[in-house]
Amino acid sequence: MILDCCIPRPKRTAEAWKMSSIKSLFVLVFLVGSAGGMTLCDEDDSSCLILFKGSLNFKDAQNRCVQEGGHLMTMRSNRLSSQMASLLMITNSNGEFWIGLHRLGDCPDPEKKLRGFQWMTNDEETNYTNWSPSFDSSCSSPSCVHVSTRNSLQWVQAPCDGKATGFVCARGNSCTELEAEQAKGETIRYSQPNGSKYSVDRDKHISLQLPPGFTATLETSRIKYLCVSKQWVQAPWNCEIREGGCEYKCMMNPEKSPICYCPPGQTVNPVNKRSCEAQPTGDPCQAMGCQHICYKKGDSYACACPQGFQIAIDGVSCLDIDECVDPRQCPVKGTMCVNTLGGFKCVCKPGFKKTGDACMDVDECALGPCEHICMNVVGSYVCSCSDGHRVSPKSPDKCDIYCNKEECPAKCDPNNMFQCFCPDGFLLEERGTSMICVDIDECQSFSCDQDCKNTYGSYECSCYPGFTPTIRGDCKEDDEENGTEGSGLITPISDATSPFVPLPDPTRSPSGVTPGGLGGIIVVTTLLILLVLVGSHMLLSRKKKMESSGALKASEGDAHGLERVTSDMDKCQTSC
Repeated sequence: MILDCCIPRPKRTAEAWKMSSIKSLFVLVFLVGSAGGMTLCDEDDSSCLILFKGSLNFKDAQNRCVQEGGHLMTMRSNRLSSQMASLLMITNSNGEFWIGLHRLGDCPDPEKKLRGFQWMTNDEETNYTNWSPSFDSSCSSPSCVHVSTRNSLQWVQAPCDGKATGFVCARGNSCTELEAEQAKGETIRYSQPNGSKYSVDRDKHISLQLPPGFTATLETSRIKYLCVSKQWVQAPWNCEIREGGCEYKCMMNPEKSPICYCPPGQTVNPVNKRSCEAQPTGDPCQAMGCQHICYKKGDSYACACPQGFQIAIDGVSCLDIDECVDPRQCPVKGTMCVNTLGGFKCVCKPGFKKTGDACMDVDECALGPCEHICMNVVGSYVCSCSDGHRVSPKSPDKCDIYCNKEECPAKCDPNNMFQCFCPDGFLLEERGTSMICVDIDECQSFSCDQDCKNTYGSYECSCYPGFTPTIRGDCKEDDEENGTEGSGLITPISDATSPFVPLPDPTRSPSGVTPGGLGGIIVVTTLLILLVLVGSHMLLSRKKKMESSGALKASEGDAHGLERVTSDMDKCQTSC
C-alpha cells in the first residue's frame, strides 16, 4: 500500500536526522509475507530500502538480501544516507546495521575514498563517505562495515563473522501489478525471489509495487513473468535466473534464445512455453537418439545440449565447453578458473588460501622452508643465501658453500676449528692458524677429451675445430661431407652468434675429488712408490750377491787347475 503517511510522525530531536526535510522524498510500502522487513521506497526512481532486524553475520545478511532480489545497501551518496536515517528513525530502530561495504583480501588504503573497501556491487564509486575517526588501517583490521545509530551512522569496521542488530537491503525499479490480466479475471500468484508466496490483502493495499526478482504466475494459463527493471518479462527468460522460469529445464537454442524443454515423453506447452505436458502421440524424439535434449524446432525436432555443453558435429552428441578459456572468469585477486564438466569453478591459486569469500596470500616463510633467507612474495616465496653461499642447483631451498676466486677462507665449526668445509672442487689447506680452500685444477688430471678450461670449483670442456661434442662428453670428428675443415686452433664449442656455452653433464661437472679422497690417493701412491723402491733394492742386492759368489768360484778353479808349461827356451836351456 502506498501511503503518504502511514505511522505517527516521530518527535524531532537535536540529531542530524532531519525528518521534516526528508519526508517529502519517500513513500513507505509495507510488505506482508515471510520477508518480514519494512520497505522505504523513493518515488523518483522506484528504488527501495528494506530494514531487517535479526542477529546475522555479514555473509548471512547479504544472502538474505539476495533472496529478496537485492543486496546490502550501498551508501554512496548523501541522499542514500538520509534514506537510511529516515528508515531507522521511523521504525524507532537502534543498534548496529550492516551495509554493503567490505574488503577482499588486500590491506586498507587510507589514500582512497573507500580506503581499499568496495561495495557489494563490485565497484568503488562513491560521492559520499562517513568513516569513523577510529578507522584501523592495519592489514589485520576487520573487513566488513556496519553503521550505528549511536554515532550518526558513521562507518565502523567490524568482523565479518560477528553479528549486528540488523541490516538494510537495497533493491530498485519495482513493478506494478498486472492489472490488465486482473481485468480479464485472471488469478495471479505473486512470489518472492526465495519462492515464498506473496499474499495480498486488498483491504490494506490500494496499489501493489513489487521489487525486481518477484514473479507473477497466471493460474489458468500458467504463463509466468519476472519483474526486471520496472517491466514484467515473460518466461522463458535468461536461463541463469531461476532456470528461465521453465518448469523442467532451460537452455539456449542455436539462435542464442532461451527455450524450455521437458523430460522424455513430455513436451512444452505451446501456450505458456514453459510447462510440461504429456505427448499426445508417440514421442518423436525417441528416434532422434539425442544424448541430452530433444526440442521442437519449427515443424520438426532437433537435438540440443544443456548449459555448459555444445552440440557436436554429429548433431546428436554434446561436448563440454571450456569456460576457463575466457580470461574474464574468476576476476577476483588470488583466484583461478578450473573447468568442470558442464561448468567451471573459481578456486584459490597456489600460494593462496580461502579466507571467508576471498583468497589470501599464504606467508610460506612462516613455515621456514629456506635454509638461510626467505622472502615472501604474492602467491609464493623466494629463498636466498647468506654471504659465502649460493642457492643449490639441486634444491632451491638449500644453500651450498661458494667461492668465486682461487682461494677463500674455509667454513669452520665455531666450536671445533678443525671441522672445516670447502666448496666442491676446492681443497682444504692449513696455513698457520688459518684454513684455506684452494681451487683444484681438474684440467691437470685430463678430465676432458680435448680442450679443458679450469673454472673456480669446476671445469669446462670444448672440442677442436672439426670435432663435435657428444652426449657422452667426448669429441667426435665431423664427417667430411657435413663437417668443415678445422684451422687447427683450439676453440670452445659454441654457436657463431651466441657466447660460449659449456657442454652438458657429464662433460662439464664439478670436481668429484674431496680433500679426504685426494689425501687417500696421495698416501696410496706413496706406499706404492715405497714398495717399488724396496722391491728394486732387494732385487739389486740379490743380483750383486750372485755375481760375487760366481766370481769367487771362478778364482778357486783357476788356482787348482794351474800346470807348468815348458817352453822351448826351457827345453833348450836343459839340453844345452
